[in-house]
Amino acid sequence: MGRRPVTVRLARWSAEHPWRAIALWVVFVAVCFVGGSAAGLNEATDEDQAIGEFGRAQLIVDSGGFDQPATENVLITARSGSLDQAAAKAAAQDAADRLRQVDGVASIGTPMPSRDGSALLVPITMSGDPGTAGDRVQPLRDTTAKVQVAHPQLRVEQVGGPSIDKALDDTLGKDFKRAELLSLPVTLAILIIAFGALIAAGVPVLLALSSVAAAMGLSTLASHLVPATDTTASVILLIGMAVGVDYSLFYVRREREERAKGRSGLDAVEIAAETSGHAVVVSGTAVIISMGGLLLAQDAIFSSLAVGSILVVAVAVIGSLTVLPALLAKLGRWVDRPRVPLLWRLTAPRTGRDGQPARPRFWPTVLKPALRAPVATLLISVALLLALAAPALGMKLKFPAAEDVPRNTAAMQAYDRLTAAYPSNGTSHTVAVRAPAEQAEQVRAALTDLAGRTAVDPLFAPAEGDGPEIRVSADRRVSVLEVATPHASRSDEASRSLHELRQDLVPATLGGIPGVEYAVGGGVAASEDYAAHIWAKLPIVAAFVLALTFLVMAWTFRSVVVALTSIVLNLLSAGAAYGLLVLVFQSDWAEGLLGFTSMDAIVTWLPLFLFVVLFGLSMDYHVFVVSRIREAVDRGMPNREAVAHGITSSAGVVTSAAVVMVAVFSIFATLSMIDFKQLGIGLAAAILLDATIIRAVVLPSVMTLLGDANWWAPRFMRRRTAAPAVEPPPAPAPELVGAR
Repeated sequence: MGRRPVTVRLARWSAEHPWRAIALWVVFVAVCFVGGSAAGLNEATDEDQAIGEFGRAQLIVDSGGFDQPATENVLITARSGSLDQAAAKAAAQDAADRLRQVDGVASIGTPMPSRDGSALLVPITMSGDPGTAGDRVQPLRDTTAKVQVAHPQLRVEQVGGPSIDKALDDTLGKDFKRAELLSLPVTLAILIIAFGALIAAGVPVLLALSSVAAAMGLSTLASHLVPATDTTASVILLIGMAVGVDYSLFYVRREREERAKGRSGLDAVEIAAETSGHAVVVSGTAVIISMGGLLLAQDAIFSSLAVGSILVVAVAVIGSLTVLPALLAKLGRWVDRPRVPLLWRLTAPRTGRDGQPARPRFWPTVLKPALRAPVATLLISVALLLALAAPALGMKLKFPAAEDVPRNTAAMQAYDRLTAAYPSNGTSHTVAVRAPAEQAEQVRAALTDLAGRTAVDPLFAPAEGDGPEIRVSADRRVSVLEVATPHASRSDEASRSLHELRQDLVPATLGGIPGVEYAVGGGVAASEDYAAHIWAKLPIVAAFVLALTFLVMAWTFRSVVVALTSIVLNLLSAGAAYGLLVLVFQSDWAEGLLGFTSMDAIVTWLPLFLFVVLFGLSMDYHVFVVSRIREAVDRGMPNREAVAHGITSSAGVVTSAAVVMVAVFSIFATLSMIDFKQLGIGLAAAILLDATIIRAVVLPSVMTLLGDANWWAPRFMRRRTAAPAVEPPPAPAPELVGAR
């Protein structure tokens, strides 16, 4: 017999030395976590995240070294009818007097009436670090609330960046707390149903959580090479729980199945390592390749997500091959304790009198159409998936904006009243200019001319107060002008105003200045530029992921056909998920059902991220199922029977893993922000489609139709010797025969 695979050798050592393996794992996780905490997090800067002309504008502004303190506003409006100007001025003076006494207020501006006289605005400049203003704004809000009590005939409210940030943080904090409180017990409950035993259900969760903890520390260390963003930790948790639970689930189910056949604990662990362990390595490699494709996007956010995801998947794979066999060997039959009576009878591995697993009844029924009429089944199922994917051709990409933030907070309700009375406080474009200091006056004149041209254009909102405010840096090299538009940031009018600035107005006014460098940024520009960036990078990333996944699958299964079908099936799954996203979120029919307001677009970063995540996670199921089919073929089973055996024998674990992921991802769909709703629905729908239609209908149809051609490969890829089949189990112990 040749040298045993590395997965088996690792599992054997761990099973024979369980306490050493467990101790080494605990030390590894602790060192990673503590080391990462000690090193500290290196966060991405504006320079790291600069994309397109928006990014250039941001870098020009940053180079000016402007003092940009946090600002707030007290907005005074009438509760009904017209505003009593005398009462409004008295309330404004009262607010100014009170706020001057509050710690954290640097200055109070002159009250500014709106053009139509419907509101009075008191500007507030805060002291201290603008980045922490949201944490320090509550005393100001409390003071404004006292002014409201003193002037009940008016509406007195506070609004500004720090207030909105605090409201969002409070809302998102509650959302994430609820999601965290739900996700762990939901996962555990599903695993208890899947295993019928508490310890067996707890093992996958334990491995997943420890993998996440280790990856968090490693990603902090890695941030000194690839700067991290504030979304990295959330993605590590999301991906880590998904793959950690999946890998453990595959391994534990196979080990229990082999023990049910009468094998010893050590033999069961070895076979699980040789079969499920091998599938975990291949699956993990596929996920790592998929997430590695994000590095080609040349984007700090995606690079950070790629590094975090790669690390957590790698750690989960290592844990599945080392500490998991040790735990199973040490626990032995205790892994099936304590049993949940009814669930145990339904989920325990069953064996017949021949010692082989009892045949399930449900899945053979599901597979009948694919096995008996593969052509018709394939055509119908693929047609349905393509029909579901078709709406994706009309996908539009945009960033969420202020109008997409839930209006259930006082800060956002006040923001709507502020932008209605003072349009220049809403959506705006940033015109950033850098030129030699001696050109400063010429730049100012050009920007003043630009402001005058926009003031008479209905696409733009005129400046409030005494005219345009042009900020100039201390060295007089950088000048900045904010050009407002009265239209919502995602509207076609806002987009047209951006293009008019970039293509006509800014070049016409600034283009003739010697040595000038300019760019137009702002929220609308960020959305448009990032969408263009995603559309440009998506084909590159997709090609990389498809090519490397093809090579891994072809070499693993020694079959070009299996590799090609794997790619096609995953593309069908991703396309259907895209189409479903467009159907749900680019129209308004599901607004009441899911609690959102349609933005008539998909969040800009989602298609690229969704593609690599789905392609990686789908491989979990595909590798596991095809491995069972290949295992049956290597034992000499005819192709049609091997397909039926592989899918029915893996259906339980694949279904359990899919239910866990669908449940956890669905929790994200309950969050307030549209980003997370789309992410949750997209992931949950794709996993559901993948585990049902793709694996139970399309895959068996294709593999039945192809027959022996499934395993075709060029001569250089073929196995030199037949793959060693898993040896038949010994006769089952009397107490196991028919015991379950």
